[in-house]
Amino acid sequence: MNIYLGIDIGTSGTKTIAMAEDGSILAEASASYPAEHPKPLWSEQDPEHWWKATVKTVKKVVQLAKAKPEDVKAIGLSGQMHGSVFLDKNDQVIRPALLWNDQRTAAECEEIESRAGGRKKLIKMVANPALTGFTAPKILWLRNNEPKNFERLKKVLLPKDDIRRRLTGEYATEVSDASGMLLLDVAKRAWSTELLSKLQLDSDLLGKVYESEDVTGNLTKQAAKQLGLTTDCVVVGGAGDCAANALGNGVVKKGILASSLGTSGVMFVHSDEMAADPEGRLHTFCHAVRGKWHMMGVTLCAAGTLEWFVQKLCAEMRGPRGKSDPYTALMKAAEAIPAGSEGLMVLPYLAGERTPHADPDARGCFIGITLKHERAHLTRAIMEGVTYSLRESLEVLDQMNIPVRQVRAGGGGAKSAFWRQMQADVFGKKVVKLNAEQGPAFGVALLAATGAGAYKNIQEACAATISEVAETKPDRAAKKVYDKAFPVYQDLYQSLKADFKKLGSLSD
Repeated sequence: MNIYLGIDIGTSGTKTIAMAEDGSILAEASASYPAEHPKPLWSEQDPEHWWKATVKTVKKVVQLAKAKPEDVKAIGLSGQMHGSVFLDKNDQVIRPALLWNDQRTAAECEEIESRAGGRKKLIKMVANPALTGFTAPKILWLRNNEPKNFERLKKVLLPKDDIRRRLTGEYATEVSDASGMLLLDVAKRAWSTELLSKLQLDSDLLGKVYESEDVTGNLTKQAAKQLGLTTDCVVVGGAGDCAANALGNGVVKKGILASSLGTSGVMFVHSDEMAADPEGRLHTFCHAVRGKWHMMGVTLCAAGTLEWFVQKLCAEMRGPRGKSDPYTALMKAAEAIPAGSEGLMVLPYLAGERTPHADPDARGCFIGITLKHERAHLTRAIMEGVTYSLRESLEVLDQMNIPVRQVRAGGGGAKSAFWRQMQADVFGKKVVKLNAEQGPAFGVALLAATGAGAYKNIQEACAATISEVAETKPDRAAKKVYDKAFPVYQDLYQSLKADFKKLGSLSD
């Protein structure tokens, strides 16, 4: 039997699946780990957590699948985007990695735009503006704030690509994840020598760029021994988690949008041509489909806002030894609350915000609380606020005349029929649920199978393994409520924008 592994190195944990050639899931395993927040809006992680989780989950799925070492033909890698693994000449990690939701680099973003000759020129070079989550500002932050560490710096790798290094010994990345470093010429699908020169950064800091289905190396003897596999097993380029999730949802042609509700929220649409948003509100990245691109809007704290609410304010609902499921109880109660939460709104900016505001100073808010409101209202308002935030990306796509015929729901939030219905009502579009629910891990397992020759291309792989299983249409009455409330939601950010910066100064 030919088996393909998909490994997704996430923010809160790593998930690995073992997939058969027909797309069926033979086994899956997960391992969690912490992130550190040494200062407000800082977010860091020890890359060693990712490696230990990778070894643990790979060995587990091979065991559960009852596979022989030689059965595993290829591995695909996915992971949280933008994170910075700083390595010295001996491949030792210099300091904890700065993650995608770290907001410390506002000054470096200004520096990048200045060195590039302005925001518009920067977008022409790399298709995107400088945002605090991206990798290039993190490299400059190291240079500006930890010069001794910068002197030791020999390589900068993304999270999944540091796992690739430990698997294959290769310094490599692929186009979808590299696009989010703010150092890739997205149109040419190669490092931007122009921007690197302006930033006074050496291209040797970066890995070789591949297409997502390309083989980037074989397992080393040491890695094969640790994982219980063979050195015949190849590792393909893989994809950043957003592009990988889109593949897992079959978003490989025009008109289909993937809505993903994980820790962050993503609105992802395929594009046959590169079309950058001149205002930089949406990201334009290379897709994990060879020679194609995608546009993407990101809400930094989507289901993560609900998770914060449960962990910080509803801890008692977990019951003895944490055995109760508070999410199910909270959603059931929220479903009984009318659409619009009776005037209560939430701005889900607990980690700043990306699309369309690109504002690291934005803060989360409950607005409109009255004596009538109770916990169920707060729950529903959080879900609505997150969904409004996703709709803002949809609005930008509409302004750019990017067609969206269908929304495919993914991520943990997609498992909730209630939240899928809310998306249909807020977006005003039908929302489809698919048979594939493994997200990024499934997407890169398909890339692994494609790279190993099981499929002609990723489009063929998706067509052979992914199908629609449920469709949710908008409820007219709820849609009417949300269409009236959405402009109010948009106005609230504008009204509070200046105050967010003042609030941030109080915690400095």
